[in-house]
Amino acid sequence: MHAIAISRAGGPEVLEWREVPDPRPAPGEVLIEVAAAGLNRADLLQRQGFYPPPPGASDVLGMECSGVVTEVGADVEGFSPGDEVCALLAGGGYAEKVAVPWEQVLPVPDGVSLVEAAALPEVACTVWSNVFMVGRLRRGETLLVHGGASGIGTFALQLAKAFGSRVVVTAGSAEKAARCLELGADEAINYREEDFAAKVQADVILDIIGAKYLPGNIAALAIGGRLVVIGLQGGTKGELDLGALLAKRASVYGTTLRGRPVAEKGVIVRGVRENVWPLVSSGAVRPVVHAVVPMAEAARAHRTLESGEHIGKVLLAR
Repeated sequence: MHAIAISRAGGPEVLEWREVPDPRPAPGEVLIEVAAAGLNRADLLQRQGFYPPPPGASDVLGMECSGVVTEVGADVEGFSPGDEVCALLAGGGYAEKVAVPWEQVLPVPDGVSLVEAAALPEVACTVWSNVFMVGRLRRGETLLVHGGASGIGTFALQLAKAFGSRVVVTAGSAEKAARCLELGADEAINYREEDFAAKVQADVILDIIGAKYLPGNIAALAIGGRLVVIGLQGGTKGELDLGALLAKRASVYGTTLRGRPVAEKGVIVRGVRENVWPLVSSGAVRPVVHAVVPMAEAARAHRTLESGEHIGKVLLAR
């Protein structure tokens, strides 16, 4: 088959569309003929040599895809050849075929095209596991989402609104802030012009920045608030004011998704299918797609993501 392969770490120019061995489904896995794959920040880090795949995972980039099941291994439950699906991957999505544990596979929701579905698995599983399972966001509470115009941000704000929460986002431009408001955010803060910590008291904060935002995030937490850090775009080491944390009876969580065992991912995927997919099928929550780029032109897609000018997801399509 063909896949996007990397011979060395570097810029987008190292991404090459070339022949690689076909994957085969092991027991408990399904083989998917890929229609589209979603881009994630982690893909950029892996390309640069900073985020290797977990042991045993494909070294081909791509942590989510959509497509059609062509083969199932032994002990697979609920999926058959011909099913249109999308899947959460540990790697391997930038390819014509990928093998994935059946527990990480989801049916394509009603009303979503096969290509659009590639925009869903990573963001849906990330938001559900972090905002709702870890952060325990409840109806009527306030969620602060950093990077509200990102793939994760656009999904998080829609899902939280659908569950009856107030949503505040940060964004880096007036255009992005306006788009977040169109998607349902109650307030959008331009972080280049305003101090988010002075404007909001949040019960849950979903943070992709890390160290740079740590003091501001603690200041922005309400009493009993929960800060969930899922990205480190602003660095790995910051100063934590434990006095402020104790005074607010607040909590700080750090989580990742890619390296978790299949059983843990399966729990998250089942939660998404039960609680999130009905909202997607009803149209209350929709994938936001900025661009669809031919898979062989993955370098162009990476440059788009690196520019930071996108709103929503960037996809690769076969």
